[in-house]
Amino acid sequence: MISKLLECENKYEELEHKLTDPDVISDNELYRKVLQEHAALSEIVEAFREYKACEAEIAEAREILDGDFDPELRELASQQFKDACRQKEELTEKLQLLLSPGDPNDSRDVIMEIRAGAGGEEAALFASVLFRMYSKYAESQGWLISVMDENETGLGGFKEIVFTVEGKGVYSRLKYESGVHRVQRIPQTESGGRIHTSTATVAVLPEVSDVDFQLDMNEVDVDTYRSGGAGGQHINKTESAIRLTH
Repeated sequence: MISKLLECENKYEELEHKLTDPDVISDNELYRKVLQEHAALSEIVEAFREYKACEAEIAEAREILDGDFDPELRELASQQFKDACRQKEELTEKLQLLLSPGDPNDSRDVIMEIRAGAGGEEAALFASVLFRMYSKYAESQGWLISVMDENETGLGGFKEIVFTVEGKGVYSRLKYESGVHRVQRIPQTESGGRIHTSTATVAVLPEVSDVDFQLDMNEVDVDTYRSGGAGGQHINKTESAIRLTH
């Protein structure tokens, strides 16, 4: 485990150096990639450095306990030794968890889509409540939300809303939100006080990296079509529809 942690620390320091490199800073895409890699390693490296500090405290306390020192200092060293050993155990468990293989998409930003399901206008209101909930959570985490598309109803609900969420570890926190969400309550649209069940679907998709794609027109079949029927030669000779098939 230690060798793996040392590799992570060396990589972290290398990325820190790159973040100050003018060539990296001038390339927005590269800078963003390096920044994400740096952020992904930061928690591991911070925990590892705490782990090394604990080991130093344990060694210092053991030296006092093994030496010829007065009882009061030995008592302080004994307590320091116990506290440092307990903290080292906790950090060992934390580091083992952090080093375990994770989803490669965990550090990516996401695109979220919320759609009203069964329940009519009340489902649309429920969808708006979900959007506000995710917005407030994102704000508490320091994430940035940008609305891409929305279809709002007259009462302030959403038939659907699509938005991006950008920040550290966004996908790792939100990926389990995908699925059907259900609420049972007396809706604003109900005058008789009856409880309604409404649903909304939530989709969470990790943003993909930009890729270069070259389309070879030699791989494309081009079919043209002309109108038929009455209308004279002009209609029958004009290519009014074209289909491209890759």
